[in-house]
Amino acid sequence: MEKSKRPLGKSRQPFRKSKRSFRKPLPPIKSGERIDYSNIPFLLRFVSEQGKILSRQVTRLTLKQQREITIAIKRARIAAFVPFVMNEQQDKIKEAEALRKKEEALRKKEETPSEKKEGDPENDWPQKQKK
Repeated sequence: MEKSKRPLGKSRQPFRKSKRSFRKPLPPIKSGERIDYSNIPFLLRFVSEQGKILSRQVTRLTLKQQREITIAIKRARIAAFVPFVMNEQQDKIKEAEALRKKEEALRKKEETPSEKKEGDPENDWPQKQKK
């Protein structure tokens, strides 16, 4: 159709909404945090319960950050800092280690030198030196 014969107010193609969202992603990585394979608690934020690396849509990372995270996680897996596959046994082991560390910390707090009495027969024995 020529311009003169076209009905008024109608364009050639109907208006189409964009399917893309223009919201800027919120950075889950703060400016002070570095992406490194030895920073294990940081890397575990980007790994699922099964041990899979989470996608950009879930983590809301930029493309560059996602690439660096992926490389760091793979290096940590090879260095045995992070397991390749997470399973229930490993979760139980982690919980047991955390509990053991808490108990050790409590024992150290209870066992202060000021509380030991010299006349107490339990404390008269010489302490073994830690290596």
